[in-house]
Amino acid sequence: MSYPGYPPAGGYPPAAPGSNPWGGSGYPPINPPPIGLENVANYANQFNPDYMSGMASNLSGTFGGANVPQSIYPPAPGGFPPVPPGGFGQPPSGQQASYGMYPPPGGNPPAGMPAYPGYPGSHMPPPGQQPMTYPGQQPMTYPGQQPMPLPGQQPVPLPGQQPMPSYPSGPAVNPSMPPYSGSAMPTITPGTSGNRGTITDAPGFDPLRDAEVLRKAMKGFGTDEQAIIDCLGSRSNKQRQQIILSFKTAYGKDLIKDLKSELSGNFEKTILAMLKTPVMYDVCEIKDAIKGAGTDEACLIEIMSSRSNEHIREISRTYKTEFKKTLEEAIRSDTSGHFQRLLISLSQGNRDESTNVDMSLVQRDVQELYAAGENRLGTDESKFNAILCTRSRVHLRAVFSEYQRMCNRDIEKSISREMSGDLESGMVAVVKCMKNTPAFFAERLHKAMKGAGTKDRTLIRIMVSRSEVDLLDIRTEYKRMYGKSLYADITGDTSGDYRKILLKLCGGND
Repeated sequence: MSYPGYPPAGGYPPAAPGSNPWGGSGYPPINPPPIGLENVANYANQFNPDYMSGMASNLSGTFGGANVPQSIYPPAPGGFPPVPPGGFGQPPSGQQASYGMYPPPGGNPPAGMPAYPGYPGSHMPPPGQQPMTYPGQQPMTYPGQQPMPLPGQQPVPLPGQQPMPSYPSGPAVNPSMPPYSGSAMPTITPGTSGNRGTITDAPGFDPLRDAEVLRKAMKGFGTDEQAIIDCLGSRSNKQRQQIILSFKTAYGKDLIKDLKSELSGNFEKTILAMLKTPVMYDVCEIKDAIKGAGTDEACLIEIMSSRSNEHIREISRTYKTEFKKTLEEAIRSDTSGHFQRLLISLSQGNRDESTNVDMSLVQRDVQELYAAGENRLGTDESKFNAILCTRSRVHLRAVFSEYQRMCNRDIEKSISREMSGDLESGMVAVVKCMKNTPAFFAERLHKAMKGAGTKDRTLIRIMVSRSEVDLLDIRTEYKRMYGKSLYADITGDTSGDYRKILLKLCGGND
């Protein structure tokens, strides 16, 4: 297919009127210049400048110039549209020139509006990206674009535009459950991270020097108990283990046996407790709580509900190594019923330790606890056992808070209404420990010292086992709950070297 008059007679591109580029009548020229530049001067007289200006005019018209000859390419039906004024690539009349392939910033103005002014010297961001602003500066917008509101502000409508209405929130997802008022999460006191103990690693520690100090304190007639208190009461458990090894290395004697022969009473029990590793100390306490005629159920619950999964698993392994019986077998031999199931569940060391809270699961657990206790005749103890022994601490804190809000009763009171005996005290202890571990131990310490007599075993166990964990927080809770410092109550309830070592572990008065 060809258009009338195209291609033009005489070759392409069309020659300027009356001539061709080299002055002859034929094209291409019969004798063109060589490729090199050495003979260009010989053909200078053949060069036709009029032709070159005509070619430039033709090319300018083809690619958007303003001088295209209207008669060279006659229009044909179905052909290209006529060239607009100014050539292709030029904006319509009254419209701002485009930025490359994109429209001007803010879009083209409506018909009849003048073109938007440019931004001299400003850097334009890529399309779809907001212009950069400096701190404290109002967000920059393009002409014709709605201003961006600052954080927390309502968007400002353009002149003549209706403001955006504020729509009410949609219906609750689960209409059968009352919606949680306030934030999406209940207020839960976050657990304190890091070491909150009163005993830390002593700087400049030298186990051989400490072994020599202890040797001199026990050598000869009498014992220097104050030197023992100052030395062992200022060292972490890890450092005490190194002292035991250095003592045997230097003197060929067992430090623990020497201390047993020199000390007595509760002071001796406290010092020997400090020389056991945390796992071994818990193993010995569990063994003593189970053996004999009675069982110290509170001691078992205290240890099982407050230790981490890894610590409980290590207790199980060490118990089997030391006593040739598994911890579960020992629990089964000395307990029964639902209390036995509670202890066995806790002894698995398999509690969820995640820190995420799923509020839908929280509400489901609250419903199941309510249905298992308050909302039925009798009690489904297994449901309480399953939730209290498997859920994470942060999840259970959310469950207790939601239970209080929905049922208008504290979970501990519900357990006390539904259960009795060891199971009641065990379940309540787990709840209290999950709610606020330092407050749980503060209450245990207060009960150990109040009234006639002192439960020294409980007092020693808590002071020694929590001295490198959270005893600072326990002191704070104790003062808040009872109006007196832990230091003051220990001072008033104990005496002698026993008092001195407990106060050394306490770390100070509040």
